[in-house]
Amino acid sequence: MFGLSSLLRNIPDEFKPMAALGIGAVILVGLVLFHGAGIHRIIVWHLKGEGRLLSGRPHLIAASVLFGWAVFLLLCLHIAEIIIWAFLLTRMGLIQRVQDSIYFCANAYTTIGYGQDALEMQWRNISPIIAFSGLFTFAWTTSVLVDLVRAHRQLVTQLQEERSKELELRTSLRKDELDALVREREAEHEERERTRKTAAGASFFARRKDWREEREKIRELRKAKLAEIDTLRRKERSGEEQLGPGMPPKDSAGKK
Repeated sequence: MFGLSSLLRNIPDEFKPMAALGIGAVILVGLVLFHGAGIHRIIVWHLKGEGRLLSGRPHLIAASVLFGWAVFLLLCLHIAEIIIWAFLLTRMGLIQRVQDSIYFCANAYTTIGYGQDALEMQWRNISPIIAFSGLFTFAWTTSVLVDLVRAHRQLVTQLQEERSKELELRTSLRKDELDALVREREAEHEERERTRKTAAGASFFARRKDWREEREKIRELRKAKLAEIDTLRRKERSGEEQLGPGMPPKDSAGKK
């Protein structure tokens, strides 16, 4: 905006109020377009985050972080728009000090209304235009925020359902592993009892043969137990992996 401040000073005083409205309107339209682009990027990012959470293990904390970060990005978007207003007013020479410009634009943007004396009388029409830009963008953000809250609630509900199913799978796995261990221990006990009864009154070499057969049988039982537990764990992992992709997607903020 080289030379723009001097150009604005050369405008006759009676035309400056209309010039303020025109300049403010152009900036407002540009900021609304900027806000729309930022909203679009935030929604796309949030949808991708939802997809990652639903396709993997159910992490409820990660869902809260995703929602909180989306809200923070919306706040950053509004702060950026206030800074853009302040930068433009400073470059146009309407407000000399940057800190004064930021304070004035923040109050006008949020419609608080403090800092009316920051602008000259002829350029004060820009103040309501800044307020209009805040009203437009805040309304848009509110609409998106409502959708984000709804999408977050649906996401948390889905993740809680997946988490419950995951816990059920793990509980069932522990029960099946315990049952396999109990069966193996009972089979070992029966094998030792059979060997003890068979070895009673037998010769040393016969007892030695029975003991070797007993150890071999016990090794087979333990090997079968480990194989059964490994099969159970693979089945449980497969069930957990199918939780995310198996859940049908629900409505989210991007559909509005």
